[in-house]
Amino acid sequence: MKLRHNRRFALPVVAVLLTALAIMDFASPRYCQAADKPPTSDLPLKHITDIPLPGGATRLDYESYDPDRNLLFIAHLGDGEVIAFDMRESRVVGRIANVSSVHGVLVIPELSRVYASATGTNEIVAIDEVTLKVVSRIPGGIYPDGMAYAPDVHKLYVSNESGETETVIDVRTNTRVATISLGGEVGNTQYDPVSRHIFVNIQTRQQLIEIDPATDQIVARIDLPGARGNHGLLINPRDRLAFIACEGNDRLLVLDMRTMRVIQKFDTGGTPDVLAFDPVLSTLYVAGESGIVSMFHVTSTVVTKIGTGSVGPHAHVVAVDTSTHRSYFPLKDIDGRPVLRIMEPW
Repeated sequence: MKLRHNRRFALPVVAVLLTALAIMDFASPRYCQAADKPPTSDLPLKHITDIPLPGGATRLDYESYDPDRNLLFIAHLGDGEVIAFDMRESRVVGRIANVSSVHGVLVIPELSRVYASATGTNEIVAIDEVTLKVVSRIPGGIYPDGMAYAPDVHKLYVSNESGETETVIDVRTNTRVATISLGGEVGNTQYDPVSRHIFVNIQTRQQLIEIDPATDQIVARIDLPGARGNHGLLINPRDRLAFIACEGNDRLLVLDMRTMRVIQKFDTGGTPDVLAFDPVLSTLYVAGESGIVSMFHVTSTVVTKIGTGSVGPHAHVVAVDTSTHRSYFPLKDIDGRPVLRIMEPW
């Protein structure tokens, strides 16, 4: 997720938290109960609670969820640590320190391992999911950010944003096995389980690159008309759609992966970043730096916007628990502390 020097910190906050948020004390001090009303009436979500997170009121970045262990891993970029949050018990259960300027985080449940991109040291940090201890540090290229895992070949693919490359790591040995030159500033990376290929945004060329993990060769460059700063990426294999968030012009592109053509375009809130999808409800979430979240309903190849509204300042990251349909937004500064804001559909 892009944050180079102070480029994102300088962005104005478009949406502010409603001042009518009611705070109630629970038996456990970890809870801050939200008011009955959601942060905005335009968004089909209700605000369930805010849970304080440890550390300073500094930037939070990617999240990754392991449904088997009910653990949500959150990159606390400003504090250089990864937070482990138990989604069933609604509490923090661990903090993994010394992950410098951590941007990306990806849990691989079948390996019982979490990978985090330590952008400050240009490393990928491997963490044991059971012990929450660092087990390996691997060279990650220049400015490692988002990550994707290709299970058939046991390879982790890492976006090196300003390095304009993709780092490939063999997770069986935790060693770097390839570096793929991409020819432009790199956005997010995703794995498509249907084609079994890796897809990568090239945000300075308005392209999506397709990589064959069997050979680590680029097999296609897909032009994205209407894109500017195509950074966020999510693949919906069920409907053969790719969703591309363009932070340069605040747009969401819908790509038909059967034809590799853009079939729909939507306006979003300012600087859209992370996307999440609830396949049970067929709902797509697009979270933006402005604090504005857009929601879409996905039916086959037809995408319809169902709401846009404020969730909180810098609500640019979202994860969804598909069993409860709750969405989780880490916010860096609510009344001087970081919180995890939990919402659910009306």
